[in-house]
Amino acid sequence: MQEYKTPGVYIEEIPKLPPSVASVETAIPAFIGYTEKAQWKEEGDLKLKPRRITSLLEYEQYFGKPDPEKESISVTIKTSPALEVNVKIDETKRSKFLMHYCLQMFFANGGGPCWIISVEDYTTGGGIISSASLKGGLDEAEKINEITLLLFPDAINLTAATDYYDLYDTAIDQCRLLQDRFTVMDVYHSAENGDNWREDIALFRNTLAGTTDGLKYAAAYFPRIYTGVDYVTGSDETVKITGFAEAQDMATLKTVNNAYYFLAKNAISTAQMLLPPSSAVVGIYALVDRQKGVWKAPANVNIDNAIRPEILITNRDQESLNVDVQAGKSINVIRKFEGAGPALVWGARTLAGNDNEWRYINVRRFFIMVEESVKNASEQFVFESNDRNTWIRVKGMIDNYLTQLWRAGALMGTTEREAFFVHVGIGETMTEQDILEGRMIIEIGLAAVRPAEFIILRFMHKMMADS
Repeated sequence: MQEYKTPGVYIEEIPKLPPSVASVETAIPAFIGYTEKAQWKEEGDLKLKPRRITSLLEYEQYFGKPDPEKESISVTIKTSPALEVNVKIDETKRSKFLMHYCLQMFFANGGGPCWIISVEDYTTGGGIISSASLKGGLDEAEKINEITLLLFPDAINLTAATDYYDLYDTAIDQCRLLQDRFTVMDVYHSAENGDNWREDIALFRNTLAGTTDGLKYAAAYFPRIYTGVDYVTGSDETVKITGFAEAQDMATLKTVNNAYYFLAKNAISTAQMLLPPSSAVVGIYALVDRQKGVWKAPANVNIDNAIRPEILITNRDQESLNVDVQAGKSINVIRKFEGAGPALVWGARTLAGNDNEWRYINVRRFFIMVEESVKNASEQFVFESNDRNTWIRVKGMIDNYLTQLWRAGALMGTTEREAFFVHVGIGETMTEQDILEGRMIIEIGLAAVRPAEFIILRFMHKMMADS
């Protein structure tokens, strides 16, 4: 109690309300990859320096535009029997740098604030994606506490599947270590497998390592999607013209036939761009979290600016993708349903698909949010007296927070008692030895809501009663 020495009136404020818990952000991704530049004030001053942005315009200010296509686009012009202008995209010659394009899909699907980590510019390394460089960016992401999602838009163009999955193994290890983030990945397409996508799935499951402790912090999506994102071309000389003898490239076509030139430009602008789905899915994470809550499964949502999946997956195909009886490495599928949308996210499982606790993405991410939020709020009690008064304040703080989540629909149960519990105290969660060693142990149990993944409607004939 304060000692009073001068006569007068003194005011003392007595705290009666418990402190509160503020929920952390749940959908703040880190995009790690290659950019045109990395400049804030001086050239290169943002290389391997995480930068928070909120829009594509802000990205272009600091990191530049897409890498222009140089040899992948050609235009065929047929003049008889009728004029026809067609565009062909050679996927083997496309630019390997997809950061800008993937960010367009992220923002188009509801994405908000995110972190950009530029590991190199487009010209470094002769246009080759380096696993070591991307891992360098991942190390920088570890330093940013706000990041909750990890992805590598350019990694799908690594030259070897082993490098790709090793990179994501490292990302998953970071998630397991920090326990405050989640990895979103794509299935690697190996050129050796050609059109046999089932070999890509087998390669994924046989190459990606890890146990449930790590795999519960990651989810995979398949297949790639054709999008309405526009290609950025280089000079007109790089776009070849076939079928029209008077011009071999766009530059020549512009001088000899201006009308055909603009038809060709229009055809290029409508060409469908093939992209991995992870960036769009992360945008959906942000949208669902904002509209309904992190406890809602980010599935049965159509991907905006998507035209169609690369592969049309059937119900029978998805059986083995959604459920992996051997290792539990479930793969969430992008599917097309007539009348429902061109590209629906039709799955919500983590890579720990056989684990009853951590099977679903929303459950894992909900626990991450609660754990991190309560952890941050509890730091104010470090070095406070480890006695009943402190325990009551901590318990009241967490009880109030979980009650709010229960009322918002994040927890199951008709009463608070059924939805969660918070235990703390001597003889309950701690021993005398724990007190002596300075440990205050709090046990929290949550009945998290889970998605209705399988809705079973049972029908039978109703027999008429005898009159």
